[in-house]
Amino acid sequence: MSSPSPAESQAAMSETIDEALIASSNQAADPVLRADYDALGEKLLRNGQDIDLLTRRAQAFGVAIPSWGVGTGGTRFARFPGVGEPRNVFDKLDDCAIIQQLSRATPSVSLHIPWDHEDPQALRERAAALGLSFDAMNSNTFQDQADQERSYKFGSLSHTDAATREQAVEHNIRCIEIGKAIGSSGLTVWVGDGSNFPGQSHMSAQFDRYLDAMKQIYAALPENWQLFTEHKMYEPAFYSTVVQDWGTNYLIAQELGPQASCLVDLGHHAPNVNIEMIVARLARFGKLGGFHFNDSKYGDDDLDAGAIDPFRLFLVFNELVDLELRQTEKFKPAYMLDQSHNVTDPIESLMTSAMEVQRAYIQAHLVDRPALAACQEDNDALMANQVLKRAYRTDVEPILQQARVNAGGAMDPVQVFRDSRYRQRVGQLRPMVSGAGGGIV
Repeated sequence: MSSPSPAESQAAMSETIDEALIASSNQAADPVLRADYDALGEKLLRNGQDIDLLTRRAQAFGVAIPSWGVGTGGTRFARFPGVGEPRNVFDKLDDCAIIQQLSRATPSVSLHIPWDHEDPQALRERAAALGLSFDAMNSNTFQDQADQERSYKFGSLSHTDAATREQAVEHNIRCIEIGKAIGSSGLTVWVGDGSNFPGQSHMSAQFDRYLDAMKQIYAALPENWQLFTEHKMYEPAFYSTVVQDWGTNYLIAQELGPQASCLVDLGHHAPNVNIEMIVARLARFGKLGGFHFNDSKYGDDDLDAGAIDPFRLFLVFNELVDLELRQTEKFKPAYMLDQSHNVTDPIESLMTSAMEVQRAYIQAHLVDRPALAACQEDNDALMANQVLKRAYRTDVEPILQQARVNAGGAMDPVQVFRDSRYRQRVGQLRPMVSGAGGGIV
């Protein structure tokens, strides 16, 4: 992707949401919010909970936006382009700034190299001007690039060819260097390496090659950095994948060292896998690094967070908040959305997803933990479940709305976004790209 011209950059920078529109929308809905907030506050107070404290927690919560998430996704069969899609990483940052301006829950952006390969100083300056920071870097050795000497068709960090593995290692180290220049402090490594046919790969030797390559990447980490390894049950390799589950992921993190931990993507597991138990296990041994939030029905669907199973999202946060309240040493998980938006506006989906993650976080703070512990101690399964259900059934929308308003955001982000006609305005600056060809973006 090419960088926008100075004129295009100035035009893009001017395409923000009018603060007067946000204020007007908030003011019109304020009487209803005030009534709902006060009513919820009284209800929570009867249970010994402080609504203002919960609101401050909601304000302090943040989840990173993936730069690639603001573009239209696709399937293995087709991709249907949308109006005003980003042409380059600077357009992506502009869209991410809109999400943060309205939701006040997405203060950082996670870049993907080489999709977002631009001058680090220019990236840092644009992000600073937009009030954004950079989250973990993401490397890409699961597809070939135009200027790439060796192909990753049969693997990257675990490839049988040493030169191909060296190429993949060098790419990851380059991601670290870019990240250092823009203020990031983490690298996420996901590989699609594996096999599609029985007998295609020697599984033990393949895993050893992967570990050797990862150790080289780990050795290049700055002292204050974290390396996140990500497991995935299948795809693009369908018979076996090198990092196929959380157990293998844990072994990798243990093998690499204290700066390595496991990243959990909610869509990277078999249907009905108990992900909240995985959270508890990895956290128990100090190797829970963070999350890529999304939702799924059948596999790695990359649907909007909370779209299918919001209760599971709550259960995941029930474990996370339990760890947070117990002040587990060094427990600072990295949270990011990782979604593909095929039939919705990406900005709207990312805003609503961020709010759903924030909702689950606050609902988990409503769990009566002493009561839950007593039920568990007494083996009272029914009442233990009811303790969780009471927290989950509590409508915390007034808390989320008040947190956004307090932080200068929109009470109703999607409606304000639509009223602003931002999509139509940037559509005049960004020509629609071709929809030819398949592949998830």
